[in-house]
Amino acid sequence: QVQLVESGGGLVQPGGSLRLSCVASGRFFSINTMGWYRQAPGKQRELVAVITRGGSTNYADFVKGRFTVSRDNAKNTVYLQMNSLKPEDTADYYCNADVMTGVVRRSEYWGQGTQVTVSS
Repeated sequence: QVQLVESGGGLVQPGGSLRLSCVASGRFFSINTMGWYRQAPGKQRELVAVITRGGSTNYADFVKGRFTVSRDNAKNTVYLQMNSLKPEDTADYYCNADVMTGVVRRSEYWGQGTQVTVSS
């Protein structure tokens, strides 16, 4: 079983910054792509940013230039640095990981979510 635990959410004023972290633990061989999704009240979950094991990244258009995704493979951790936050960034942010749980077996896992509120 694999667990993803997020941290770093909270309340921040518009224009402020937050850094989210997500640590993967449990039994697995390796982690392929890791990333962040978000879900605002009444809306569908949407991709924010993802990063491959090799460091290639992909961002949603609405965060380009403001958010940066990174990872530490040795620590099984993915980060999301969020700058210039806007009220519309308010949402629950979820960590996602594509995990090799066996030599040829892969599974997708989600964290429990961390709340980000951008408000004055």
